[in-house]
Amino acid sequence: MKSAWLSAPLLAWLLVTTVNPDTACASFAAELERHDGAVQSLLQRMTLEEKIGQMQQLNGAGGSVPDSLREAIAAGRVGSILNEVDIKAVNELQRIAVEESRLGIPLLIGRDVIHGFHTVLPIPLGQAATWNPEIVREGSRMAALEAATAGINWTFAPMIDVTRDPRWGRIAESYGEDPYLHGVLGAASIRGFQGDDASQPGRIAACAKHFAGYGASESGRDYNTTNIPENELRNVYLLPFRAAVEAGVASLMTSFSDLDGVPATANEFLLRQVLREEWGFRGLVVSDWASIEQLSIHGLTADDRESALAAVSAGVDMEMATETYARHLAQAVQSGELEAAVIDERVGNILRVKFALGLFDRPYTDTSRLPPTGNPEHLEIARLAALQSLVLLENRGTTLPLDAASTGTIAVIGPLADDPYEQLGTWIFDGDPGLSRTPLQAIRETLGDASRVRHVRAMDTTRSRSTGGFAEAVEAAAAADAVVVFLGEESILSGEAHSRADISLPGNQADLVAALRQAGKPLVAVVMAGRPLTLANVVDQVDALLFAWHPGSMGGPAIADVLFGREAPSGKLPVTFPRMVGQVPIYYAHKNTGKPATPETYQHIDDIPRGMPQSSSGWVSSHLDAGYTPQYPFGYGLSYTEFRYSDIAVSSPVALPGETLTVSARVTNAGDVAATEVVQLYVRDLVGNVTRPVKELKGFQRIRLQPGEGRTVEFAIGPDDLAFYDRNMSLTTEPGEFHVWIGGSSESDLRTSFTLVDK
Repeated sequence: MKSAWLSAPLLAWLLVTTVNPDTACASFAAELERHDGAVQSLLQRMTLEEKIGQMQQLNGAGGSVPDSLREAIAAGRVGSILNEVDIKAVNELQRIAVEESRLGIPLLIGRDVIHGFHTVLPIPLGQAATWNPEIVREGSRMAALEAATAGINWTFAPMIDVTRDPRWGRIAESYGEDPYLHGVLGAASIRGFQGDDASQPGRIAACAKHFAGYGASESGRDYNTTNIPENELRNVYLLPFRAAVEAGVASLMTSFSDLDGVPATANEFLLRQVLREEWGFRGLVVSDWASIEQLSIHGLTADDRESALAAVSAGVDMEMATETYARHLAQAVQSGELEAAVIDERVGNILRVKFALGLFDRPYTDTSRLPPTGNPEHLEIARLAALQSLVLLENRGTTLPLDAASTGTIAVIGPLADDPYEQLGTWIFDGDPGLSRTPLQAIRETLGDASRVRHVRAMDTTRSRSTGGFAEAVEAAAAADAVVVFLGEESILSGEAHSRADISLPGNQADLVAALRQAGKPLVAVVMAGRPLTLANVVDQVDALLFAWHPGSMGGPAIADVLFGREAPSGKLPVTFPRMVGQVPIYYAHKNTGKPATPETYQHIDDIPRGMPQSSSGWVSSHLDAGYTPQYPFGYGLSYTEFRYSDIAVSSPVALPGETLTVSARVTNAGDVAATEVVQLYVRDLVGNVTRPVKELKGFQRIRLQPGEGRTVEFAIGPDDLAFYDRNMSLTTEPGEFHVWIGGSSESDLRTSFTLVDK
């Protein structure tokens, strides 16, 4: 379907892309280096108080400029404002900083622009399901343009915390469980926000967060402890951040959590050794909200003074919201407890970003140079992102797609079918529900006759326990030719501080599905949620299951396009779906263990004979009651056609040090529908200095094939793809045998191998 605004080549590029993370643009990093001279010159002119002022970020006043804030900015005691989105107030704040302060240093204006601004994209986890870095880049570019109309020049995104626990509410803001996918999509988002020249109108500084390990919070409880061995930290959790630094990200934010006993906001290993010394990062590091003040609550420090010294010494350049730096750092320098050079280093990182953003040349926002928010181009980007994020999990008897012409009436059931706000998802402070197109609206438009659609809300919210609306819903289902029930979570049930111990469908939604099943009509479930859910109690009750995440402003048209076959679904899971919560954490890139479960060795609880003698002989690493496989694996997603994989080959069975191999496979569309497939490449290092995962994602491509069309897809595997941190924390590539898979999910069994030799 050709868009009214996108050219055909650009539309094709957004629909089908080949991934090459090495193309990440690091122009911002080069721009930071270019301004070193100007930064040093300005530092020499600054007083100690002015320097510490640059390290202070304060919350805005919601459209006004109180006298206290005006005075603080004029006195040089503020370097950044966050959460001010009134353009007149922002320009006035900048005017005070530039025209009334002694040195005229402009302000950074920060805001959480997580998945859109007024126009809302799918939640980041949904964007990850597109496996399309170009649509992620375009979405961030759109969000930057819209945010810039409010004077924002700095966003606290992307969040690239690898997480393998769907109980964690902030999984909604992540790109899922895999470090490679995080790195590719995070770099794409950074390129979208910052562009090739971040000083141009409509470009804003990105911030990779949360550094580091936040996604491993114990029990999935937000803000909780993370215990991650250094080898696991380097081989998994740090990889996306390294990719972000290589992509030229302007800033990083520290994590709320502690890491092996040292909170990230005071962690010298992370902030000095890894980030600055090993990676050479030149941008700024900002704390999370009040995380410096919270160091004493963790029990790392005794009071705010110790907290300020711990954070600044570790490498935090700017304090968000609280004022421990402003109250304590000057006295620490004057007493000799803190070297003045440390302050200069921290402030230099902040000033360098301000110069690179062009704020000294253009501190004010001219909205006439920016497109209006919610325009047709932005809505089309949101629609494409939503469309590509949809993952078809079940489709028994080819229930989908529905035929709009021959399907007489449709019952649309559930509280999420027509709720413009809830489909936007978590963390959308500036999202405009007035731009939302709901599934019910889109279904009615598709059928063209409102009388063919009957909508029954059935439940007040997704958490409702009442069955008072069930009878009407079942009546509507019985009278219809097909039933589409919208299930899931309201947006408030995921996101920061919204972790869940039970990740099944909340309320009595499962009972609603069981009641609708009794109507005997084709039953399609569409799930909107901010996380993977345990769906075992409804999977067998429905004929088709489409996972829509929280799809954003244009979720309705995207869902309708797939339901009625105008588009074939192409989304793939960026995270494993467990059968039950007791399997968590369950993820594809696990270690093999010494007793791996296999179909031949696994024994289910129901298969254990009565009176069987107690024994562990022959038993394996698994749960007796849940098995060792997930409900749906990482990378999984159905289409309206069948893709067949064959003829996997490697360019050479032996690879020399530094050599790049080509791995290829034939992919054929064996059905009668044109569709897009995400072809995935996985590698396993069979023997290592430390044990390696059973599979690791190393590449993917989106390809579109016509019915009957076949194509040979090629991937390059180079030394970097085979490298890992060994037991000495050295990055190494070891000789030995490697297995390679190409397929449509992490469970692909199309495999070949090669051997890496040392000479």
